[in-house]
Amino acid sequence: MPSPQPSESTRYWFKSSYSGGNTTECVECAYAATGAFVRDSKRPEGPMLTLKATAWQDFVDSVSVGQLTPPSPGL
Repeated sequence: MPSPQPSESTRYWFKSSYSGGNTTECVECAYAATGAFVRDSKRPEGPMLTLKATAWQDFVDSVSVGQLTPPSPGL
């Protein structure tokens, strides 16, 4: 049986050190035993992504080696 996810009050949300100081274009992440949560920092009560640990690690690895590029303007 999977372990329950931590409640909202016990999650530690953090922003990237690359986040702008003007609160625009920012996401927050929170780690869990099974993966990570990602949400829009301007809408903390809004929807969030739930990622399995392997998917989160694949994403982090891809970003760290430059395999992901920003989308073209207007997309």
